[in-house]
Amino acid sequence: MAKKILVVDDKAELRTLLKQYLTQEGFEIVTASNGQEALFVARHEKPDLILLDIMMPEMSGFEFIRSFSREAETPIILLTAKLDENDKVLGLELGADDYITKPFSPRELTARVRAILRRMEKASAPQELLRLGDISLDRAGRMLSVRGQAVDLTPSEFELLATLMAAPGRVFSRLEILDRLQGAAYEGYERTIDVHIRNLRTKIEPDPSNPHYIETVYGAGYRFAVQE
Repeated sequence: MAKKILVVDDKAELRTLLKQYLTQEGFEIVTASNGQEALFVARHEKPDLILLDIMMPEMSGFEFIRSFSREAETPIILLTAKLDENDKVLGLELGADDYITKPFSPRELTARVRAILRRMEKASAPQELLRLGDISLDRAGRMLSVRGQAVDLTPSEFELLATLMAAPGRVFSRLEILDRLQGAAYEGYERTIDVHIRNLRTKIEPDPSNPHYIETVYGAGYRFAVQE
């Protein structure tokens, strides 16, 4: 079955162009002209991925993410004409998975779409054993091995590392990590994630002051580095 993509942009010509191109690439496309309309379409069409403009009338892309992220975990790629790094960081912190700056190559956009969809499929599949670089994490056995040596982790450290390793390259905000670990009731303690990260780096990194595995994305959160 073809993956369904929701294209949200207030420019009709861009919506038409993307619909034609992505349809040729084998995707099913639905569209919306602003964030408010996108909420209605997303709730009824349940897309596999959303291409989302930031600057739109009635409801901006940021406002859409704030509303829709409470309902679903659909991956989002921001389409932005703005070069302001703060906009990109804000989008990632709110929950967007990637961004691409206009004007962009349709081929590059398609490649990013396919990469995120592949990642989502892998993340949704049950993975009891995660191996990245010199790190091996056994979810079922609750065991961690680093460079062939067993390493003890606290329950919170184990769940945090498992979350990051299950989606290498994906940026997780502190609030998102807390929600996955403990639930939204702990939002006021998001800075405790920094402590867990520091402790994890001490246990798994060859040089904790120059991390190879757990990367800080300043202003956005943390990610597990994609291993070559």
